[in-house]
Amino acid sequence: MTLIKSISGIRGTIGGQTGDNLTPLDAVKFAAAYGTWLKNHTKKDKLTVVIGRDARISGPMIQSLVVNTLVGLGIDVIDLDLSTTPTVEVAVPLEKADGGIILTASHNPKQWNALKLLNEKGEFLSGADGAKILEIAESEAFDFADVDSLGEVTRNDAYMDIHIDEVLELPLVDAEIVKQAGFKVVVDGVNSSGGIIIPKLLEQMGVEVVRLYCTPDGHFPHNPEPLKEHLGDICKLVVEEKAHFGIVVDPDVDRLAFISDDGEMFGEEYTLVAVADYVLSKTPGNTVSNMSSSRALRDITQKHGGIYEASAVGEVNVVEMMKNNNAIIGGEGNGGIIYPELHYGRDSLVGVALFLTYLAEKKMSVAALRASYPQYYMSKNKIELTPQIDVDAILVAMADKYKNEQVSTVDGVKVDFAEDWVHLRKSNTEPIIRIYTEAHTQQKADELAVRIIDEIKAVAGI
Repeated sequence: MTLIKSISGIRGTIGGQTGDNLTPLDAVKFAAAYGTWLKNHTKKDKLTVVIGRDARISGPMIQSLVVNTLVGLGIDVIDLDLSTTPTVEVAVPLEKADGGIILTASHNPKQWNALKLLNEKGEFLSGADGAKILEIAESEAFDFADVDSLGEVTRNDAYMDIHIDEVLELPLVDAEIVKQAGFKVVVDGVNSSGGIIIPKLLEQMGVEVVRLYCTPDGHFPHNPEPLKEHLGDICKLVVEEKAHFGIVVDPDVDRLAFISDDGEMFGEEYTLVAVADYVLSKTPGNTVSNMSSSRALRDITQKHGGIYEASAVGEVNVVEMMKNNNAIIGGEGNGGIIYPELHYGRDSLVGVALFLTYLAEKKMSVAALRASYPQYYMSKNKIELTPQIDVDAILVAMADKYKNEQVSTVDGVKVDFAEDWVHLRKSNTEPIIRIYTEAHTQQKADELAVRIIDEIKAVAGI
């Protein structure tokens, strides 16, 4: 049980002690800090904030606390109720709101919840703004409104439909060609809001939907992170139903994974690769993903004549680099698609609609499409160190050891070799170094990881 405060919001487990877990008092305090920052930041007399939540069991409780805290600050609230992260991101600018809060702990298990904070563009806050909110929360420097100045709440439960409409209106989304293809797709909505919005989108594109875990009651039937070891049920069902493929989203619908028609994982890393391949084939341009994402995106981008660049890990960093480099598509290797034509946020709906259009156009199976891409394999490891060991010094030593290779120290240490790469990052909360490697075979990726771990241990003297 824990409470994690960071520049991107507050996240924790429900129940327990104030300050140690996400209790009602903590939810109120951080909602008040965000509202206070917004008032200071905008200098406006009247503010509006959009709020939505995923289907977690604790969602209605946290929602009520957050909504009424903002009302107590004199801020008007547009309450979307059950929603998705990208839906709230789309709603903020459409409503000309001053900010937004999404109540979701993303891929964390059901006992977790969180407040994710947005600016007036419907994008995640900068690190500097997040730090200011943490300061306000710490000092409890709140000034609540008097009785005649309380905010008002407007309920609007139309935004999942509006979000679908916005996706279907994108020039590169062709619902007609998808309808003609006659696709049958299995959807695992992990019993959250994705179980509503993804089947709705598919049906509007003429797709036959087989629902699996699409009841939005917050009782997640498996670990909600869309990784292979959690997805045995849908892999089996895709084959049994003779479906064209399967779709898996996390509880707040910003991560997207596909299951191929043969019941095998398409690979989270390849969600962005496939969608980018389609987008770049129609609108050549540049791409961005984070440093821990597959090199396959670089290969596909270069094939289409574009420039690929890697940002520090974190959606805010990817978005910033995308804006700076005029990237037309980007995201993260965890199945997060960012398509600025709609908005600067990871969006599974955009990913699904673009992928379906591409598949209908290519007239090939999902397994064949996956086989057409450069083959890379990842190994994800971590090494736990004692608190006395200087993690930063180890990273400096590793960067120095490989100074004759292509090294980046923007986010930990990334070493690009000719055929493979390794990315070392330290945890902000524990004495841990995360070690991600990628190569053309799983064996080579694993061997590189073992080698690097041994070298770290030698440097650390353990």
